[in-house]
Amino acid sequence: MKTKTTPLILIVEDEHDLAELLAFSLQQEGFATAICADGQSGLSYARQELPDLVILDLMLPALLGTDVCRALRRDQETATIPVLMLTARNEEIDRVVGFEVGADDYVAKPFSVREVILRVKALLRRSAVPAAKEGLLRIGDLVIDPLHHQVRVGDAVVELTALEYRLLTTLAERRGRVQSRDQLLTDVWGYHYVGDTRTVDTHVTRLRTKLGTAGELIRTVRGFGYKLEGP
Repeated sequence: MKTKTTPLILIVEDEHDLAELLAFSLQQEGFATAICADGQSGLSYARQELPDLVILDLMLPALLGTDVCRALRRDQETATIPVLMLTARNEEIDRVVGFEVGADDYVAKPFSVREVILRVKALLRRSAVPAAKEGLLRIGDLVIDPLHHQVRVGDAVVELTALEYRLLTTLAERRGRVQSRDQLLTDVWGYHYVGDTRTVDTHVTRLRTKLGTAGELIRTVRGFGYKLEGP
């Protein structure tokens, strides 16, 4: 089991040498690591140990990375664990599929191990529970409860990933003000995707779907970005 002071990174990767390299590099940065060589064992380990982050290969034996990610997001215990997906090709379809099943970020092979470490650190910073603020933020039927890190639409609790929660609260706190895609990448993701602001579009689409009728509060400003409006 992980300790309270050392973040545990689960690496689900069937290429042994690559998994060992990632584990060694992460350990050098002060992280605890675990390796699973197939999707089924990775999913079982994640459910049992609740790692702080999962590095998940897209193509895995026994159970594909997309199926593992879906299963993690369906389980309340693992729904908010950040997932960094590894894809074999730097193609848009791989990125879109990864985001649609709930991945928080992706890195295309071949990649720099240093880049993976930077992405891991950025995801862990974003997944940290923000300092509680006083009072609820109400916008129409949408209620954001910072103290309990909870979102409700009417009486229904909406399960969001840490990144989706951060995206929603960023838009809500700047209600009525248009946010460019580049600005959202900087403020929500914590770094820039060079020339790929479609990442924002994919996550906004997922967020709207989860919010149901309250998703209409997030308006698209064509050619620029998004804003959240409401009474």
